[in-house]
Amino acid sequence: MTETPPDRLSNNPKSPHYDESVLTRGVGIRFKGVEKTNVEEYCVSEGWVRVAVGKTVDRHGNPLTMKMTGAVEPYFRAEAAEGE
Repeated sequence: MTETPPDRLSNNPKSPHYDESVLTRGVGIRFKGVEKTNVEEYCVSEGWVRVAVGKTVDRHGNPLTMKMTGAVEPYFRAEAAEGE
């Protein structure tokens, strides 16, 4: 496997950017230098993340998201790679 996460990734199985093998490996996101744990989707080349807004869901049960622009740094988590 490659050592860099993909340019764009989503945790929604209905999205064309969903990749279960990458997600099970464990991807962390630093957005504008701050660790984010509520990221639903990101794109490095376009410089944006979609973050969940609280526990609010839409009528289909999907979390409501807000698109934020800025520097996005995805990385593979070391703990997940060790099999913890």
